[in-house]
Amino acid sequence: IGITTKEEGVMRRLRNEMEAAGIPIENSKGEWGPGQEEINVRYAEALDMADRHVILKNGAKEIADSEGKAISFMAKYNYGLAGNSSHIHNSLWSADGKTPLFFDKKAEWTLSSLGQQWAAGQLKYAKEFTWFLAPYINSYKRFQAGTFAPTKIMWSEDNRTAGFRLCGEGTKGIRMECRIGGADLNPYLAFAALIASGLAGIDEKLELQKPFVGDAYQASRLPEIPKTLRDATETLAKSKMLKQAFGEEVIEHYVHTARWEQFEYDRRITDWELHRGFERY
Repeated sequence: IGITTKEEGVMRRLRNEMEAAGIPIENSKGEWGPGQEEINVRYAEALDMADRHVILKNGAKEIADSEGKAISFMAKYNYGLAGNSSHIHNSLWSADGKTPLFFDKKAEWTLSSLGQQWAAGQLKYAKEFTWFLAPYINSYKRFQAGTFAPTKIMWSEDNRTAGFRLCGEGTKGIRMECRIGGADLNPYLAFAALIASGLAGIDEKLELQKPFVGDAYQASRLPEIPKTLRDATETLAKSKMLKQAFGEEVIEHYVHTARWEQFEYDRRITDWELHRGFERY
């Protein structure tokens, strides 16, 4: 029996019932870990897509429960297995939705100058907005080399060790994929942060660096994604761009939320500490 066959009872219902709820599902497939599934939702405008994301998560939990199973969107539920991600594909189109603004068949990588500036902005501000894509203590356990999760801030044309990946090159569907986000993210905040950084790149007319080639896990000179919630929180707290985009009070609110999460974790005793030290010390 195929591994994905064992989960098909849940996944078939999820696909069909999301379609019935008006959320178009392109496909689902088994992923790296046991019981781990990927589901792809057809693209839409940012706010509609965020709504679909939330409805899908809640629907998935209810469907799984009715089938006697449980679904988790933790970024990393088992340290020995690949984590759960939320890869965000993003591009700009004309207001009437007919013209892809990132596609230019004469441009390098067939990515228009607007698209290159957008991507450069996301790369520049990735450290500052990481908290919006990884908002919890557990989120940072996912960023481990060799687990299909990114650890470095760079882009590549087809490289799953990269933080950002160019997809659909040479077609009207060309887009940037941000691979930093975990399945635990808030889509409204994550999309807003990516849009803000992309627009900043356009406003600043940033130049997109050459794509990285090779194994990013082994590269030592690339900028790194924040390693902990504490690092990401303090970087967010200093972000002038995000304060301007979201408003200072909004950023202060989320920084306070993140610091409280860190405070609560710091005073807890973990199972790892008990197993390692209960009789040793």
